[in-house]
Amino acid sequence: MTIVEITTYLNADPDRVWEAVNTSRLLLFVVKPMMHFTPVKPKVLPELWDEGDYLLRMKWFGIVPFGRQVISVSRPPSQGPVRMLRDNGHGTLIKRWDHLISIAPEGDGTRYTDKIEIDAGILTPLVSAFAHKFYAHRQKRWHALVEADFDYVKASAH
Repeated sequence: MTIVEITTYLNADPDRVWEAVNTSRLLLFVVKPMMHFTPVKPKVLPELWDEGDYLLRMKWFGIVPFGRQVISVSRPPSQGPVRMLRDNGHGTLIKRWDHLISIAPEGDGTRYTDKIEIDAGILTPLVSAFAHKFYAHRQKRWHALVEADFDYVKASAH
């Protein structure tokens, strides 16, 4: 098992960041164009994440099949002002993909952290290297969204 942790500062109100994190739209935005997720069960993702499991089909850059992934959503109790959303998922290639998003006030903005525990058997080093690039990409997309004042259309142009 390996742990990947990446933190960034977002020049945005933590409440606004928390609202966005709780939407499936945010997930679909931050993974593009690197990954494309298609819901399998349920066939349509909810607007706001309910606690529970969601089965998705994944394609790398929308072309290369990357297997299926279960996103298992829960919300651990807040630790003071820090709010968290957890995806304790697993997939075709990955036995454990335990992703914890932490949102904390910092100055006039938000400290946003992705922490992922990965177990992919002998593929763990390769999957961990992918995770570093993937979450750096996601956080870059977050910055574009914040710069566009959470306007997904404008942010997509960045």
